[in-house]
Amino acid sequence: METLRAENLVKTFTLSEKQRKALDLTERKKTAVNNISFTANSGEVFGLIGPNGAGKTTTMRMLATLIKPDSGDVFYNDISAVKYPEQVRAKLAFLTTDLKLDMKATANTMFDFFSRLYHLPKPQTEIRKEELFNTFGISSFADTKISKLSQGMRQKVSLAISVIHDPQFIILDEPTNGLDIISARDVRNFILDMKKRGKCVIISTHLFDLVEKVCDRAAMIIDGQIAVNDTLDNLKVGKSLEDAFYDYYLKYQNNL
Repeated sequence: METLRAENLVKTFTLSEKQRKALDLTERKKTAVNNISFTANSGEVFGLIGPNGAGKTTTMRMLATLIKPDSGDVFYNDISAVKYPEQVRAKLAFLTTDLKLDMKATANTMFDFFSRLYHLPKPQTEIRKEELFNTFGISSFADTKISKLSQGMRQKVSLAISVIHDPQFIILDEPTNGLDIISARDVRNFILDMKKRGKCVIISTHLFDLVEKVCDRAAMIIDGQIAVNDTLDNLKVGKSLEDAFYDYYLKYQNNL
């Protein structure tokens, strides 16, 4: 079994005066992630759910080795992401809304460029391109400039590029944010297909509906901490996930 294990992750940022004013804070430092631990396995979708500013994206960036934790570590099948980030990156895909596509390029040229970065042989590149472009309905727009594509199509191009190398671990930060209902459905179907193929998929989102449709287990993050981590059925306890989250949120606030 393939396993991603986050252990006691902590990340603190130093804030500028402008950031402190925007967040209405007096302290110069903010702990974005505070001692977060969880495990995600192959053949399942694990969700990190919480409001904006809860620490989801910071956590995902640490999982993807884009930033180092102040303390703690992430292990991919017992390989430390802190000690061996290059080894870990070969095993994962990371999709974030911050991924910037070249607006003057096309899906074809972007795909070919990233396949070269991953040192994929040309025959393998063509096989993956056909598979992924068909999956996401990109083929008809493959030679259209990305600047002329819809937001949903750009997101699907980004997703196709992210998984060029067929990684075992797929990390998706707000994968359906801002998408129309058709594009969002395509992304959800892709997530479920990756689960069927035995991939380990981790998503972060503030959308309860997405979690209920694709996740096997989820952790609720509030103020940089995990308030609860369990199966969906145990989290909901007979309620909607949204109602359950607000109950946990109120309990968390009352314990401060």
